[in-house]
Amino acid sequence: MVSLLYNVLRKMKKEIYNVVIIGSGPAGLTAALYTARANLSPLVLAGIKWGGQLMLTTEVENYPGFPEGILGPDLMANFRQQAEKFGAEILNADIESVDFKKRPFSITADGNVYRSKSVIIATGAKTNWLNLPSEQKLIGRGISSCAPCDAWFFKDKKVIVIGGGDSAMEEALTLTKFASHVTIIHRRDEFRASKIMLDRARANKKVSFIIDSQVVDVIGKEKVEGVKIKNIKDGKVKEMPIDGMFLAIGHSPMTPIFKDQLELDEKGYVKRIGQGDGPGKFQMTTSVEGVFAAGDVHDYHYRQAVTAAGYGCSAALEAEKWLENQGK
Repeated sequence: MVSLLYNVLRKMKKEIYNVVIIGSGPAGLTAALYTARANLSPLVLAGIKWGGQLMLTTEVENYPGFPEGILGPDLMANFRQQAEKFGAEILNADIESVDFKKRPFSITADGNVYRSKSVIIATGAKTNWLNLPSEQKLIGRGISSCAPCDAWFFKDKKVIVIGGGDSAMEEALTLTKFASHVTIIHRRDEFRASKIMLDRARANKKVSFIIDSQVVDVIGKEKVEGVKIKNIKDGKVKEMPIDGMFLAIGHSPMTPIFKDQLELDEKGYVKRIGQGDGPGKFQMTTSVEGVFAAGDVHDYHYRQAVTAAGYGCSAALEAEKWLENQGK
């Protein structure tokens, strides 16, 4: 028993941080930059696979300040370098558990316990993929989950959108502004999309539908060249040449570890509970005072790098103000 207690204490960092940031996408690293510049000496628990979803993209042309575009991993490397320049401590460590029920808050990562006066959660959300081996190797090479981000690259190309909800219709309609044709593939003969969105897609001459079907393989070595589509009812498989494939079957917030610690909505996203304006009132806060949320972990409407960065800035400023009120 004594030996066990010793090991626990040995792994627990004695230092109590002003702020620990969980996540290292645009929201997390922007929060790190702002809190570092506020002289709060933040610790960022970035994860082994740090950088967020932009690490899976190639050219990013819609992030302000880069008129010629920039590779996703290069953009995130810039984010990280800038945060570190101002003193943010960044560890590539995966979170194992958190304890937000008492202060200082405790976060366990790679066997070490980190304690902090405040926490900014920026773990983001992950795309729901088909999980086909052929799909995974071509993400960013013709396979995307964000039409507003990547539609430009498919000008005068033929693409498919997989899904049957409003997101699929929105993705398809966005793509019609650039692609020569868009085919929506859905595994059922009924759609979850609202009538107005479905009607808009059906009315667009560039959009066609394949129902009762699913993509079972992606063709191409260096880039997407086509897909194999299986009809669920008769089992027949056919090949379809395409230039791009967009997934619109939802996102899953990276929040399971917070399930018993924070209030989540019905989709599993962190509930952001703004308290209004005025002295002692804070935005970006969660159901636990002193724990803030930023980016796709709470935002399932926009899911853009620039909005995530904006939320990261807001959360950092709110955390700084909250700490000041606590007497830091």
